[in-house]
Amino acid sequence: MSAEIVTYPDAELMALSLADRIAGELRVNLDAQRPASLCVPGGSTPAGMFRALSGLPLDWDKVTVFLNDERWVPGDNPRSNSAMLRKSLLVGPAAAATYLDLYTGDPTPEGAAPALSEQIKPHLPITVLVLGMGDDMHTASLFPQAPGLEALLASDAPPVMAAAGGAEPRITLTAPALQSALNIHIMIKGAQKRAALEAATGADPVTAPISAFLRNAVVHYAE
Repeated sequence: MSAEIVTYPDAELMALSLADRIAGELRVNLDAQRPASLCVPGGSTPAGMFRALSGLPLDWDKVTVFLNDERWVPGDNPRSNSAMLRKSLLVGPAAAATYLDLYTGDPTPEGAAPALSEQIKPHLPITVLVLGMGDDMHTASLFPQAPGLEALLASDAPPVMAAAGGAEPRITLTAPALQSALNIHIMIKGAQKRAALEAATGADPVTAPISAFLRNAVVHYAE
């Protein structure tokens, strides 16, 4: 089964529509008196959606937010995904959400991963997962053919592990933790990423990690 693809005329409409949809999916859990978890990507693509979502009426104090992955840099570093998230999503009504920061200040992500796994476990299955995708078909910190990728993809992987890829050390949720999500959304913009997504469909996750999430995902695409 291939992913459902929703195409939007522009990024602004994608941001507004997806924000409404995510709020509705979180509300299903909250209305049933269950806590809700929202796992989101870094990068520039979701920023507009975060701003729209942050202002929507929701019992934010019952929502736990965490990133798909993080560079192992302090929160005041320009390369920090947390810094972007605090400015775009964790403001207004959404400031009441609980934020679980993947950067702990430990010397290494390897040292921090076991405790982070224990912190994430109570929030699984993830209520709503939003993923991005690079031109190379990576998602979270699951990079094609990177050292250790097969351990991150393994069905028995702990929820959080250190990851290789990029200039800095990284921490990431693993494939089984991400695949646990009740609702999976993938946001992409531009023809190049659309082509990469099509190339990933049916591919081996070792060469196209995003393919591990396409079966149950809704892809949101804007030119």
